[in-house]
Amino acid sequence: MFDYHALAPDFIVAATVLAVLGADLFLPEDRKWLSAVVGIVGLTAALIPIFTLAASNDSVRSMMDGSYVVDDFALVLKAFFVLTGYVVLLMSVAYLEGDRYYQGEYYFLVIASLLGGMVMASSRDLVTLFVGLELVSGPAFLLAGWRKADERSNEAALKFFIIGVLSAAILLYGMSLVYGMTGSLSFDGIREASASVAEEPVFVLGILLVLVGFGFKVSAVPFHFWAPDTYEGAPTPVTAYLSVGSKAAGFVGMLLVSYVAFAGAPDIWGPALWILAALSMIVGNLIALRQENIVRLLAYSSIAHAGFMLVPFAAAGLVEGDSLNVAFEATLSYVIIYGIMNLGAFAVVIAAARRTGSGRISDWAGLGSYAPGLSILLTLFFFSLAGIPPLAGWYAKFVMFLAVLQNANGWTIVLAAIAAINAVVALYYYARVVQSVWMDPAPAEIAPDPDPRGVAPSLALAFGMLAVAVVLVGVYPDAIGRFAKAASLIAGG
Repeated sequence: MFDYHALAPDFIVAATVLAVLGADLFLPEDRKWLSAVVGIVGLTAALIPIFTLAASNDSVRSMMDGSYVVDDFALVLKAFFVLTGYVVLLMSVAYLEGDRYYQGEYYFLVIASLLGGMVMASSRDLVTLFVGLELVSGPAFLLAGWRKADERSNEAALKFFIIGVLSAAILLYGMSLVYGMTGSLSFDGIREASASVAEEPVFVLGILLVLVGFGFKVSAVPFHFWAPDTYEGAPTPVTAYLSVGSKAAGFVGMLLVSYVAFAGAPDIWGPALWILAALSMIVGNLIALRQENIVRLLAYSSIAHAGFMLVPFAAAGLVEGDSLNVAFEATLSYVIIYGIMNLGAFAVVIAAARRTGSGRISDWAGLGSYAPGLSILLTLFFFSLAGIPPLAGWYAKFVMFLAVLQNANGWTIVLAAIAAINAVVALYYYARVVQSVWMDPAPAEIAPDPDPRGVAPSLALAFGMLAVAVVLVGVYPDAIGRFAKAASLIAGG
């Protein structure tokens, strides 16, 4: 039996997908940007049932024999995906202002992809989870190659597609092994059956292959090699979406399978995630130190942040006691805060690249002398990514370390030490960009006169929303912490 109130956010976003494509058929060429307005209105409307569901007395609404569940966890993630799509559309309007022909298809693909993330948030079996993940990935393949005349964009889309298909095959094979050993597709059924097959090599292999599949999706080392080239070649708003929305979808999948389906087998996935976390932090940060292109720097930064997000996962699998809830909440908090910070950083990249005509860090030297407002925003978002108080990033790092140290043992202490060292390394390359913007002289070819075009209104609105969120969460972190408490409803079953 369907609960149409519970399904209303998904239905509204699905209807928005169709409305955007339909509007594009009838809009004149010079008014194609209005399809973005249709998308923004639809996403705003989708927030209404999310809020009403959150305020209702029914905390869990289960449908289709438990395969699709709308609880507080799902609602928090659905709101996150909707707001991510909202900001990406605002960024895209400014970026695509010269493209009169294909804007409708672009917005159609963005909204369709985030619909997949919403499906994943409510999925409680392997089939629904996989369908949602592929709905996230399919449109993203096309978006990565949106600049059809750009060889780098074509290369980005091809690499992303090949690796995406490979990761999907690995993930699906791992799921088939898990199903074969447990006889269940539902997360609850897998957890109940895992006790009797936990020592079976095929079951262990199935869990590891599932983690490898999601490792590709979140660009964790050593499955990260597609990310830098794809991020650099894709349109910047698409890169922002891939680094936030698509990555968050991967982490939603990891949260659900690790803490719900495989909750009874932490000794299998805990050590594997320890390795992924350590490698992602070390490799991502060290390579980021040498980057001269701002998008590639943020790409490797994204890989490093994936490592930070994996730290609570690993800690939960390596310690005894009631650590799952704390680790779940820490990861969920980090995902949400990272999304806010990184979207802001990419919004700055769009505006600064438009102002300087370059994505090279050296060409941004002296930006503070002729674009001080933009430089202040850059400083705000980059220092937040580095975890500097009182900006939002400090709380993400705090809950990560808290999750590790609350039930510490030798392995988790080593992982915490690796995370602490890498946090300092990350501060260096973020500060290097800020130092260049404020202290280095501007290149001679960059005119210090104000840009007569200014910042596009849609981009200015995105800046304002994200800057307020970064400061608000940093000063009042309980605004995020209370949402993360929803994890207690499902963590560990």
